[in-house]
Amino acid sequence: MSDVKLAAETRAEFGKGAARRIRRAGKVPAVVYGHGTEPVHITLPGHELLLALRTPNVLLTLDIEGKTELAIPKAVQRDAIKGFLEHVDLLLVKRGEKVTVEVFVQTEGELAPGSFLLEHVLNTLTVEAEATHIPESVTVSIEGLEAGASIHAKDITLPKGTTLAIDEDAVVLQVLAAQAEEPASEDEAAAAEDASAEA
Repeated sequence: MSDVKLAAETRAEFGKGAARRIRRAGKVPAVVYGHGTEPVHITLPGHELLLALRTPNVLLTLDIEGKTELAIPKAVQRDAIKGFLEHVDLLLVKRGEKVTVEVFVQTEGELAPGSFLLEHVLNTLTVEAEATHIPESVTVSIEGLEAGASIHAKDITLPKGTTLAIDEDAVVLQVLAAQAEEPASEDEAAAAEDASAEA
């Protein structure tokens, strides 16, 4: 996993107006919490944070006015239209500490020949991992699978030191037979024509 260093500044201004001023200055308001400490309100450099968050479960090394803290993103709020960062919640972590996170499920290989569809029942897998060794994703082979096949959480090979934090029998992926659309009967076609004529 990647480790990104960011310089943070504590902030004493709150509310929408203050948040707008922070974002206008190219920064993002954030809050850091965890380990039974009082939440610390900070601002982070916007561009660097945006780049860092492209990596799932990125480990952030925060320099909060001379004090170094490790944190992982827990909640990211983006503008629904423009996509810029509005606010970020960060969870304090320590080296060696176990944390529960969600990692993306990626697939490799090809399904067996034929009309089959792969359904992602779960796009992410909830796992427990050491805070400084969180996997970015897990990869599952779907090579040669046919309709009716399914892959459960327990079937997925996890990196060393990572354990499942969900039911091991949970279905993650399943293969379905593609449904061919049946041609409409003459009666249905005539009824559809009548309905469109009346409309």
